Amino acid sequence: MMKILLLGCNGQVGWELQRSLAVLGDVIALGSAPAAGDDGLCGDLGNLDGLARTVRQVAPNIIVNAAAYTAVDRAQAEPERAHAINALAPGVLAFEAQRLNAWLVHYSTDYVFDGSGSTPWKEDDGCAPLSVYGRTKREGELAVAACDKHLIFRTSWVYGARGGNFAKTMLRLAAERESLTVIDDQIGAPTSAELLADVTAHALRAALARPELAGTYHCAADGQTSWRGYAQFVLAQAQALGMVLKAGPDQVQATSTAQYPTPAQRPLNSRLHTGKLQSAFSLHLPLWQIGVRRMLQETLGAKPT
Repeated sequence: MMKILLLGCNGQVGWELQRSLAVLGDVIALGSAPAAGDDGLCGDLGNLDGLARTVRQVAPNIIVNAAAYTAVDRAQAEPERAHAINALAPGVLAFEAQRLNAWLVHYSTDYVFDGSGSTPWKEDDGCAPLSVYGRTKREGELAVAACDKHLIFRTSWVYGARGGNFAKTMLRLAAERESLTVIDDQIGAPTSAELLADVTAHALRAALARPELAGTYHCAADGQTSWRGYAQFVLAQAQALGMVLKAGPDQVQATSTAQYPTPAQRPLNSRLHTGKLQSAFSLHLPLWQIGVRRMLQETLGAKPT
């Protein structure tokens, strides 16, 4: 029986991975908090010694790291912690995976790029992160790549039906306010945790048979939009599902990134070119609207049409 160690099981992607990975083998799923019981397993990426001990104790065939420090703005004030979780911990996992001859799956972000231009980023484009978060995620990528059997999935604008997300925030605000103001000059593709988890399981199954598939891949839903366009789509779908809102799609006003300063600089161009992934694993990635619509149907309790 294939043994899979999943880290970050309580996050949006990790939650979905518990489902998708189950078809490949026995999943040992750990959150960032100390595990209950006396097994001594540690899923806290801030505890590097505990992490190494856990990998050695479990001796998995596959390690899937869905944990990360994702508080982009707070990372500017906590660079050491962000570095430990996003860079040092993946290095520990890579060392232990190499020692075990195990596969290591890791998730990264479009924030490793500087967000310039309007062309979708390819895997071999030069990295120039703008923030502590982006820099530490890039360091984590380099550490993971030291493991021969690795899969790195760069993605963008991740959301899930479980937990908080941009769409739920927009619905809450639109129910309270007569109008909303949303950034319209950052462009990307909202990508569901469900899609990422399913692609991961599919890619792992293929890579187990063909180790030459190891490498970095871009995984994001098809199409592109701005945060404003995303918000307008969410509100239109919610209204179609019968939700009463004070602010509809036409009441979403545009603003620019420059007019909405944040501690961490955000990339304007988050488009990711996914041709390598689709070709290598014979996949077709759906339009971003399909996943968002499904998530809203689940969130609002509507039956899929």
